[in-house]
Amino acid sequence: MLGKRLVYSCGYWAEADKLDDAQAAKLDLVCRKLLLKPGQRVLDIGCGWGEALKYAAEHYGVSGVGITVSEQQAEFARELCKGLPIEIRLQDYHDVDETFDAVYSIGMFEHVGGKNYRAYFETVRRCLKEGGLSLLHCIGSNGTPAQPDPWIEKYIFPNSMIPAASQVAQALEGLFVVEDWHNFGTDYDRTLTAWRANFDTAWPELSQRYDERFRRMWHYYLAASAAVFRSRRDQLWQLVLSPNGVPGGLRVPR
Repeated sequence: MLGKRLVYSCGYWAEADKLDDAQAAKLDLVCRKLLLKPGQRVLDIGCGWGEALKYAAEHYGVSGVGITVSEQQAEFARELCKGLPIEIRLQDYHDVDETFDAVYSIGMFEHVGGKNYRAYFETVRRCLKEGGLSLLHCIGSNGTPAQPDPWIEKYIFPNSMIPAASQVAQALEGLFVVEDWHNFGTDYDRTLTAWRANFDTAWPELSQRYDERFRRMWHYYLAASAAVFRSRRDQLWQLVLSPNGVPGGLRVPR
């Protein structure tokens, strides 16, 4: 479903026509926004299956640490990144206590929860060198959500929460300068539509392991999510943050 890169987050379709190209463009956009250079060391909070770190190491010459709380993802990411200067840890982000040239997270903040937003940014600030940059890639809402969607909460993402801009701004206040706040939420419509097409194409094989109820549930999840972004109720944000402001300002790539 996710394409050749196991990236379970929004692709960047500005110049892409295919899902795999959009995901590669998103990973490259993250690296360019962080101004990554050979020899730097980066931290990926919630590294998933390791594709972002692999891309950064192969294309920008960095080393890195990826942390996750999933044993299965950690095992897969270690195998994927074998031979590269990357360490994958089974670790809670609160427990990281070392500094990096860049810190980022892609599609992880939606699982932090409102009461933990401040602690998240405090951790990032502690782990980021004074001249470093941080990038936050996450879904955002036009209004402060009272409760997560009950259906999504039950069947897809238990304990998830989509932040409002006001919540994010308050949580990072006094810790970072917001160098850039980029919204390309409509690209999630295209990403989810591509995932749904891949899912439908693969269904003859998947049907050997999953029943019709699952097919209907998953199809509904992908279609409803695409509609949420198409309606512009939810957004996809990338924030670029610096501890004290980049001298002279930062012209952030697009």
